[in-house]
Amino acid sequence: MPLDLAIPERTLLVCRAAMRHCAQRGWAPVAEVPIPCGRRLDIMALTPEGCLVAIEVKSGPRDYLSDAKWREYRDWCDRLYFAVDCDFPQALIPEEVGLLVTDGYETAMVREAPETRLAPARRKSLLHRYAVIAAGRLAALCDPAGAQEMRAALRCE
Repeated sequence: MPLDLAIPERTLLVCRAAMRHCAQRGWAPVAEVPIPCGRRLDIMALTPEGCLVAIEVKSGPRDYLSDAKWREYRDWCDRLYFAVDCDFPQALIPEEVGLLVTDGYETAMVREAPETRLAPARRKSLLHRYAVIAAGRLAALCDPAGAQEMRAALRCE
């Protein structure tokens, strides 16, 4: 990945590569998913087994070191990963989370995330939220003029 990329472009490349990685594994990714604690997951993916995976995208060491809220995400997924680019110092990422590393196109799973199963009631609530957000975004593609109204009516975003 070119070192001269600005942070927003780097973040976008890592996010897109992580979402492609999800799809290649049979996971269904949705970007920027708001969760009930008031935070927003960079990516939430649903696996074929019904697990909810959270992926936190980091554009560089400064982004990682200035953000401690990621620990809260564990309560809202079965597995938590960080996605970073090849230039990221991987030693910064704690062993207690999974690690995806990308060159902007291909992504390697460097470390599998440990599984922490969600409680059934929370899983049901999150699956519903995931479905409503994904369906609402798909419907908004068909009706861009009504997208804001749909988001307000669905109350998930």
